[in-house]
Amino acid sequence: MNEDQFNINIRKYLKKVGITSQREIENAVRVAVDSGALQGDENLNVKVTLNIGALNLTVDIDGEIGLS
Repeated sequence: MNEDQFNINIRKYLKKVGITSQREIENAVRVAVDSGALQGDENLNVKVTLNIGALNLTVDIDGEIGLS
């Protein structure tokens, strides 16, 4: 295994996850605020589940995103 290439590939994947996640969260929050479902000052509980089937790995990553 090439450790350097492995690290680069992980970073590429995590960048894709981060960019996609941010875009989806921002869009969903805008829709919710515009529709009145959120006021815009809430704290949102979030959870991401990382799953790699070939490794039998499942990890939940919990957090909170404040809107104000």
